[in-house]
Amino acid sequence: MAAVIAAIEALAQRLLAALPQTQCTRCGYPDCAAYAHAIAEGSASINQCPPGGAQGIERLAAISGHPLLPLNPTHGTESHRNVVFIDEDWCIGCTLCIKACPTDAIVGSNKRMHTVIEAYCTGCELCLPVCPVDCIALENVSGEATGWNAWSPALAEQAQQRYTLGSQRRGREVAENTLRLEEKARTKLADLSAHSQLTDPVLLDQKRAVIEAALARSRAKRAKLDAADSAS
Repeated sequence: MAAVIAAIEALAQRLLAALPQTQCTRCGYPDCAAYAHAIAEGSASINQCPPGGAQGIERLAAISGHPLLPLNPTHGTESHRNVVFIDEDWCIGCTLCIKACPTDAIVGSNKRMHTVIEAYCTGCELCLPVCPVDCIALENVSGEATGWNAWSPALAEQAQQRYTLGSQRRGREVAENTLRLEEKARTKLADLSAHSQLTDPVLLDQKRAVIEAALARSRAKRAKLDAADSAS
């Protein structure tokens, strides 16, 4: 079993290296790594990546040994490479696009104008549906070239690095916020009567039980994340 798992992981890494790393989720998976792993396991087909296009399918077929297939239109169509730009006159600084961007290609702060770092934008389009004022538009930057002809290994490597670093940063932020909330809950639990408007001992015990259960769930979730990080 261990040998099978190792073989799947090795194949997944080779497939991942053949993907354009746009992290667009059009394949039906949360990121390129998840899609590569699904192909390696046999639960996904090689024709689900519109950014890679026909050439991308050829790359995946050569690695996986699967027969060539046309791009599945359910996942989109092969097209030129786009980047997004923000109409600064309409941007309200909501930060929703910043949170949606997988490669941290959008910068700005709350209630401040946002802007796109074009060199880091993968054209994933994940920022488009979250913008409440529709101030984000697409711009073709590859002319007639589509699929991998519109992309490059250097751009893919950069996108993967930025996605990895961004994911790690977001993970740290979640962990730090979780710890802050746990500490706040522990402080309240240490002297619950002083931190509550309740005076009935029965109600205080019920609230104490709720807080203790929430802390237990938080610790279990953190332990699971730590185990996953250690495994990776």
